[in-house]
Amino acid sequence: MEPNDEPPPERCELINPVFTAFGPAMFRRAEADSTPVMVVTLGQKEAALPLRALQREFLIDDASPDGRMLGLIAEALDYVTGLHLGDMLPAEVLTGQASWQPEERHRATAEARLRGQLLARLDPAAMPEAGEISVERMQEDSVLRGRVQSAFEQAASALEVAGAEDIVLLVTAVAEELGFIEALRERLLHPVARLCQRLARMGDGWRGNAERQTTMGQVRKLARTGLQQTAERFAEVDAQTGEVMSTLRNVDSQRSFIRSNRDWLYRSLRAWTPILASWERAGPALDDAAWARLNNTYQFLAPRYMTVQEWALVSGSRRSRRATLTGPVMRW
Repeated sequence: MEPNDEPPPERCELINPVFTAFGPAMFRRAEADSTPVMVVTLGQKEAALPLRALQREFLIDDASPDGRMLGLIAEALDYVTGLHLGDMLPAEVLTGQASWQPEERHRATAEARLRGQLLARLDPAAMPEAGEISVERMQEDSVLRGRVQSAFEQAASALEVAGAEDIVLLVTAVAEELGFIEALRERLLHPVARLCQRLARMGDGWRGNAERQTTMGQVRKLARTGLQQTAERFAEVDAQTGEVMSTLRNVDSQRSFIRSNRDWLYRSLRAWTPILASWERAGPALDDAAWARLNNTYQFLAPRYMTVQEWALVSGSRRSRRATLTGPVMRW
């Protein structure tokens, strides 16, 4: 077996003495630009050392065990806040599964939608209603249960599998994956939509203050762009998995597609969470705290959702005033 074909280690393990020379170290992303860094204590202060800089300084090749581990650490930091030596790497890095779980109701919503799509395939006239039917009703209503069973049998015939039981297994497998998407729809898409609505309702509360009115307008525009881009991801998953027979015929490729989007959306959720939480906790007053919150929101949104040209102009202008915003390239 070639070295690069070896399965990745399950824990955060590094050999080079530099990673232990300054005492216990933590790996996380830098607050300013999300660069993966190693944080160590030097005297009374913390120092954040970029992992790429450490690699260059100590000649750690990407293909070496430490080089591969540093790559895994950088990837892992998309899913966990921090890592110490000896910590388990997240499941996303090791197996492609998620390191978190949706609630059962999210999986049930996904399964009901898939069953409804099969039912609508049997009776196209029932399509609007089929999307509204819960799994429980499909099981409890004897007439509906019979129709669903017929839909499963037809699907089994079309897919050339042994019987309806195999279709049930396929539906369950896809629903397990789509349950994560439903959870993220609730935890990310809906709160971002609520934030956009709240920003729209704030009106011209700072009328007479040009700087604050301008910032409010920019935050509204950028938040709408963020909502649109996030909604497009969900729409893409819905469209890709909306043709139920194609989905069940290609479960493995659909699983990879769903997981790729699941991970992108989860990284987005982790990035959005502090901003969304600050607005959820806030009252309606347009005071200094609201202004600070609006500024923080702008600093979060601008490098992610401004066009490259706009961001270059804003970033250059703010750097000239010793601002804290950074670079045009941001990671979730």
